[in-house]
Amino acid sequence: MAASCEHLATAGDPEPGTREGCEDCLAIGVHDWAHLRLCTECGHVGCCDSSPNRHATAHFRATAHPVVRSFEPGEHWRWCYLDERLG
Repeated sequence: MAASCEHLATAGDPEPGTREGCEDCLAIGVHDWAHLRLCTECGHVGCCDSSPNRHATAHFRATAHPVVRSFEPGEHWRWCYLDERLG
C-alpha cells in the first residue's frame, strides 16, 4: 500500500450522472442496492460492494477511474481502488 495517494489528492467533484440511484441497476430495471458511490472522474453513480451487482467496482474495472466517493447523505469519504486508501 502506498504511503500517500495522489489519486485521492487530485480527485474531482463531477456532477452525478443521476440522483435516482445506481445507473447500471436502473438500466436493467433493478432497484436493489445498499449504498451508492460516485466516480470522481466522470460522475458515474454505482452501487457498492454490499449490493448484489457491485456496479461501482465494475465501473472501476472497466474504466480504471481510481477514486469513488460516498454518494450517501452525510457521508464525505473517498476510496482509491488503486492504492486501497480511504480519504
